[in-house]
Amino acid sequence: MQVHNPPAAPPARTYSATIKESRRITSVGSREEVRHLVFHTDDLSFDPALGNLIRVIAPAQFGAASHARLYSIMDLEKRKDGTEFAICVRRCSYIDEFNGEEYKGIASNYLCDLRPDDAIVFAGPVGYPFVIPEDKTADILMLGMGTGIAPFRTLIRQIYEKIGGWQGQIRLFYGAKSPLEMLYMNDENSDLANYFDQPTFKAFQAVSPRPALGAPVALGAVLEQNAAEVWGMLQRPNTRVFVAGTANLLPVVEQAMIALAGTGADWLRVENSLKSSGRWSEVLY
Repeated sequence: MQVHNPPAAPPARTYSATIKESRRITSVGSREEVRHLVFHTDDLSFDPALGNLIRVIAPAQFGAASHARLYSIMDLEKRKDGTEFAICVRRCSYIDEFNGEEYKGIASNYLCDLRPDDAIVFAGPVGYPFVIPEDKTADILMLGMGTGIAPFRTLIRQIYEKIGGWQGQIRLFYGAKSPLEMLYMNDENSDLANYFDQPTFKAFQAVSPRPALGAPVALGAVLEQNAAEVWGMLQRPNTRVFVAGTANLLPVVEQAMIALAGTGADWLRVENSLKSSGRWSEVLY
């Protein structure tokens, strides 16, 4: 997952890693290309934790300065000969507001075009925005869009594979333009299906009702369909809310929460309580 609102101070130390695997995780029929990239560094001084961020430094292009972007570490294996880690990258492009031309995103296209044994330069690790509470009875509400699924996949795997015995309710609401773009929940890759039999875990998918016409992803509608459970979680004092995805996710969540609360004032009261107690965390890009 690429992150655009990084922690304040970038780490000065840089490392080199070679790519060992580049695997598309969106279906071939999808217009969105998202890749699961696995790297290896033999620098034993690189000491990350699962969920930390790294700052990938893309080479300079056309005389411009090098281009850096943050990505979260999704998989991690420390070995005697170094460290293997994985990140999730969506191939991006943008439209220039002045001339209407479409340009490729520098960092994402650089990473998606890598071939086996190509090397990258990166810095890190830096902090992790979503911290699993020590209280195993805590509820966790995850709201994600696009590659915002990356840190949530990491969280879910940690909770059920490493911590275990989780008693709180884990609820994932995840949106994409179409079923073909459901990362880690599609025909190409269905990692999250491994946890569907956990009694405390449920995942809800939201897609656009008319993706070809650019209709927004119906994440708000799915939240409202589960209003009683979601609102009940938000009332409990040990619930954490984690939000990750594109910047336009936040207004969708806000509108849905107001509908759940009944009034803007009621939602504002709950929102302020969550944020003031450190139980609301978000990463938007």
